Amino acid sequence: MLRDITIGQYYREESVIHRLDPRVKLAGTFIYIILLFIFDNIWGYALATLAFAVVVKASRIPLKFILKGLRPILFLLLLTVFFNMFFVTGTHVILQYGIIRITWEGLKSAAFMGIRLILLILGSSLMTYTTTPNHLTDGLEKGLNWMNKFKVPIHEIAMMMSIALRFIPILLEETDIIMKAQSARGVDFEHGRVWTRAKNMVPILVPLFISAFRRANDLARAMEARCYRGGEGRTKMKPLVYARRDRAAYLLVVVYIALLIAGDRTLAYFL
Repeated sequence: MLRDITIGQYYREESVIHRLDPRVKLAGTFIYIILLFIFDNIWGYALATLAFAVVVKASRIPLKFILKGLRPILFLLLLTVFFNMFFVTGTHVILQYGIIRITWEGLKSAAFMGIRLILLILGSSLMTYTTTPNHLTDGLEKGLNWMNKFKVPIHEIAMMMSIALRFIPILLEETDIIMKAQSARGVDFEHGRVWTRAKNMVPILVPLFISAFRRANDLARAMEARCYRGGEGRTKMKPLVYARRDRAAYLLVVVYIALLIAGDRTLAYFL
């Protein structure tokens, strides 16, 4: 299960998506997620799915690797769909047996919610697959640099996000090592009652927390040894500069928004 968690991982590949400016990918992902909630209809989800498929094809990342990130949240996804199916009220009843009542509105809400969550998770994960943590930090800092006028510590926030993304795969790998070591000592993590399995997690959590605090302390000492004093006055070895492909990507985002608006109005007109 831990090997299926791909959050924060970078997939090394030579593609046009990998070479895009991180500010373009951050803005595009942010707009993509917002539009998933604004255009809540079949046209919006169809176009969002098509756009995601095009970006995946351009990124050259295997679809199997991307879909693997859904396995850890599969239970939460099914639970969300279940609650929407049985607890959303409506007038068009499809099935009713005792207290169980399934309506067309409930099925529609469950399907849309499932598609929305899948596209949201996969779309946001695709950004981390194609962007290194250093580029994400630089893109976030450069893109939100205007907020420094309001005394918002953008550099520190970007640095914390970068460190968190770096720590996720490291801690997952360490958790896997600890679980294998405890299993070799006879601890069973898969069988027994819920309370028993919860108790068996203690031998994992304690050394994991100790390791996490030790790594954080070592990182803080390393930054102090290198005279790190925040973002003020710092320069970049590779400053971010927009290229022609970045402007073309912004144009495609504008076209995507225009197609969503035009399709939504056309659909509303005929319905």
